[in-house]
Amino acid sequence: MNDVKALEIVTKIFKAVFDRENLYSLDILLERFAFDIKLPKQVNDSTTNEITWADSINSGRFITNQNMKKRDKTEGWMLPKKETHNLQELIDVWNTINLMTTERVYDSVNVIKSDTINRCENIYRSTDCRDSKNLVYCDSCANSEFLLASQRSATCSFSIRCDDSKDCSNSYNVICSNKVSNSLFIQDCFDLYECMFCSHIVSKRFCIANMQFEEQEYYEIKAQIIEWILNS
Repeated sequence: MNDVKALEIVTKIFKAVFDRENLYSLDILLERFAFDIKLPKQVNDSTTNEITWADSINSGRFITNQNMKKRDKTEGWMLPKKETHNLQELIDVWNTINLMTTERVYDSVNVIKSDTINRCENIYRSTDCRDSKNLVYCDSCANSEFLLASQRSATCSFSIRCDDSKDCSNSYNVICSNKVSNSLFIQDCFDLYECMFCSHIVSKRFCIANMQFEEQEYYEIKAQIIEWILNS
């Protein structure tokens, strides 16, 4: 996984959601679409000073998962007993080994700039994801693929800004919804296909702002909305 591969993933997502090529850089994608997603932050390994990525930066002292395992296999983490005269001296000893482990990636391949990833493939700067592949800028997603800037969602695919949702696909800006496809700006809905700007409705097609439209008229408006999203 690298920046080029991440952009290839984003291009496939854009084609599925907008039927357009992605013309944005990763930095602009982060700014435009993932601005409110909890993502790993860049820090430095306190033992080697190399760049690494951490979910939490509260510790202030870090070590990559790889370097932690390396020490565990060589010198180990136990220290010889030494005499301490007060609590501060004891805490000072603790601080020599109290390093926050970063880039915790398990049973996964092609993962970079990420932390707490389990059983995943092709993951770019994401956190707390599992059993998924082809994620960019995602937080707490599971059993999903081809997601950009999404969080707390499961069994979703080819979507952008899919939050707190399940079984959604080919959609943009879906919140707290289930079984939504080919839709834009949806909140608290179930079983929608080709709908936009809808909330609190069930089993509808070709609706805009909870109003029923004819199919041709719907697609004409959708084209305008997509241009607005990408060019505003």
